[in-house]
Amino acid sequence: MLFLVRHAHAVPVEEDPDRPLSLQGVTECSQLVRFFRANGALPGLQFWHSPLARSRQTADRLADALGPDAVRLETPGLLPEDDPEPMARRLDTLGTEAAIVIVGHEPHLAHLATLLLTDRAKPAVIDLPKGGVLALRRKKLPHRKSAHPRWQLCWMVVPSLLADAPPTDV
Repeated sequence: MLFLVRHAHAVPVEEDPDRPLSLQGVTECSQLVRFFRANGALPGLQFWHSPLARSRQTADRLADALGPDAVRLETPGLLPEDDPEPMARRLDTLGTEAAIVIVGHEPHLAHLATLLLTDRAKPAVIDLPKGGVLALRRKKLPHRKSAHPRWQLCWMVVPSLLADAPPTDV
């Protein structure tokens, strides 16, 4: 399984040029942790994140609460404007049993998801809000034209669906 997570809400650049998570972003992470603790649907063994603070902090909060023994890896190719093709090809090399959580940014994640689902990166067919999680599963049959692995959208969770959930200690 592959889980694409858009970083949670961050402070504006005017407040802090590094753009760490805002209080709203911390709350979004807490809501995700509560949701996934209850259902076990985010069994990440590896958390890949971009070098940007908001992505790293989102990955750390999720990994600390859901997979404290999980590998955390700052991964090139996950910046907002990066080409999704190299990341898609890297995912091609993983076994079908891998459970990877990629914490990144828009528009990169939307283009990566679109590439995996349709074998083309644009136009994006997914709109992933901040703090949103998209679950994909690799299918047995590849895309016909390219022979790249084909992926299936399994589910998607967005913060607005979890807004009424009580906060947790994360």
